Amino acid sequence: MKKSIKILTLVAVTLIFIFSSINCTKKAKELDKTIVEPTFNLAIAKAEIEAANKEFMSLLAAADSIGISNLYTKDAKIMMSGMPSIVGNEAIKATFSGMMKSGISKINLTTIEVWGSEDFITEEGTYSLFAGDTEVDQGKYVVIWKKEEATWKLFRDILNSNLPVK
Repeated sequence: MKKSIKILTLVAVTLIFIFSSINCTKKAKELDKTIVEPTFNLAIAKAEIEAANKEFMSLLAAADSIGISNLYTKDAKIMMSGMPSIVGNEAIKATFSGMMKSGISKINLTTIEVWGSEDFITEEGTYSLFAGDTEVDQGKYVVIWKKEEATWKLFRDILNSNLPVK
């Protein structure tokens, strides 16, 4: 009789172990299915930023300083060499309006690299600025982009010329 109880106990413990293992494996597989993949995709964000740059180039060619200022966040800042920071949409609009009135008619923007996350993206690039067909400036820039109203907008725009100071 003692031998029967030992065998039954051994069988019961073995069955409990087997069922526990199966249950744990099943729960692990269920957890694997619930893992959510991240929604941020840097390649898509880069394409969106390049599209925004094309819009920037088109708006400058159309002499639309209001459209350009709307590409910037409400608390945006432009930082150029040799002058104080340009802060806010109204100041940005006035700056681009003045540039266009001085004869600036075209800009070429080239993205070199982007990196970041769903909160902020940093873009490194180069620019060429034209008055008519004449290139009047060329240089490099770093822009920090920020999502505002579900759209990537320029948050910090830092640029400097490659041309020697005159």
